[in-house]
Amino acid sequence: MDLGLRGRVALVAAATSGLGLATARELAAAGADVAFCGRDEARLEAARKEIDAAGPGRAVATRLDVRDHEAAAAWVGRTAADLGGPHVLVTNAGGPPAGPALGFGLDAYRDAVELCVLSHIALVQAAVPHMRDAGWGRVLMIASETMRQPTPELALSGTVRPALAGFAKALVRELGPAGVTVNVLAPGYHLTPAVEALLGDDRDAGLAGIAAGIPLGRLGSPADFGAAAAFLASERAGFITGTTLLVDGGLTQGI
Repeated sequence: MDLGLRGRVALVAAATSGLGLATARELAAAGADVAFCGRDEARLEAARKEIDAAGPGRAVATRLDVRDHEAAAAWVGRTAADLGGPHVLVTNAGGPPAGPALGFGLDAYRDAVELCVLSHIALVQAAVPHMRDAGWGRVLMIASETMRQPTPELALSGTVRPALAGFAKALVRELGPAGVTVNVLAPGYHLTPAVEALLGDDRDAGLAGIAAGIPLGRLGSPADFGAAAAFLASERAGFITGTTLLVDGGLTQGI
């Protein structure tokens, strides 16, 4: 399927591993030039090679912590000057620590808002003027299924992530006339380094336990998620905006 992304420029935040990397790889394979960021130089270079090898799109890596809003805005501006666009923005920032609601003080909640909400908003504010100028754009914000189905052990995530859905919906009418769509992706369990770290010593038993609760009977692969993200970024998804797409194998039974 031609996704209509050849010649487009995509920005993907936190794309040196996991779902961000999978999304950047799919966008490059579809023909987009992909500028991406991460915090570790070695992982950035490894990811650049992987994204570059995925397809015709170019891969440009930048060391960046997305919580540094001024640096993030400068990254958007440099990409626009060097590559054009950006036409696609994928915001992503990882997740806050796990734990129960009363297991954290107010500072932890503030940090979670900074990481999981404000870092996304700052990138959107920097990128949207370029999309308006182009008359075309796709904003995708990667959150978590906890925004739809909070869980006791992920209280920080379940508390702050729903704000992204509210922000996305607030943008829909504002950006629709400019041809810009805005959607949120809410992933469940995928076989990423972050999930691997939660499995403990008995990896196989941990995977089986998670899979048993998923109607499809397995964890997602990063490629599963990347394909969904690339579709929402495509020409084909031009009439989809204001949605929160669960990519969780049916775990939250959100249909």
